[in-house]
Parts: sequence; C-alpha cells; structure tokens
Amino acid sequence: MPLKILMVCLGNICRSPLAEGIMRSKLTADYYIDSAGTGGWHAGEAPDKRSIQTAQNYGIDISKQSARKFSITDFDTFDVIFVMDQSNYKDVLHLAPNETARSKVQLLLDNSKEVPDPYYGTLEDFEQVYHLLNQSCEAIARKLKQ
Repeated sequence: MPLKILMVCLGNICRSPLAEGIMRSKLTADYYIDSAGTGGWHAGEAPDKRSIQTAQNYGIDISKQSARKFSITDFDTFDVIFVMDQSNYKDVLHLAPNETARSKVQLLLDNSKEVPDPYYGTLEDFEQVYHLLNQSCEAIARKLKQ
C-alpha cells in the first residue's frame, strides 16, 4: 500500500497545490499525494493562476487540481499531513480526534519555519515559495526513497 501524503495550507489555492505538484514530481506513483485547505472558501476552484504559472515554469502542471477543505476523515486516509504554517498546524491539530491522528501532523519546513502565504504578493513571492517548497520536498523525497 502506498504512503499517502497530504499538503495543507489555508485556502488550498497557493502553497499546498504547489507542494502537491512538486512532491508528485519527485516521487513515483507508489505514493499518493493530495492537498487541502483549512478554509473552504475556494473549494472546487483551480489553483491561483500565479501558482499554476510558477509550477509551469519548472515543468509541473497543477492546473487540473481542485481546492478542497481539510476533513477529519483525512486523518484516516493519510499517513502524514504536512502543513505550511503554525496557524494551519494549530487548526489541523484542533480537529485531530486522538493522539495517533495528531502524530501525523507536522510543519513542512524544518525547525518550525513557515512557508509564507504569497496570496497578497507578487509573482516573485510565488517564486520564493516555490523554492522553499522544492527544497523541503526534495529532502522529504530523499528520506522516503532510503
């Protein structure tokens, strides 16, 4: 059974779709990778056009993704849940039904660093987020392949 990885940010249109696309590009189909947001405002929408453009600049197509809200059932579905920042971390932990579920949740970046939300920023901000996500996903992929 493949390892199931969930990427979580606030609206599931900027950071987590990028993280999902990047992680998919680094791992084989033996892994199931998805993304969600702690808020449901954008449910059913495609990723932000700036996320799509940034991913395309690196040969990754995230245009077919669709935003969805994080659900308590995600704790049963996924083996590991990576969140982008402390706020999302707290929100996801608040929904955890037990300690086993809580143990699946971790910040994507090491050392309690956060992936900044580029939503109100420029294309350059999306580019910076891409590089943070790419570096972290590369490290995770290396560990998983060992």
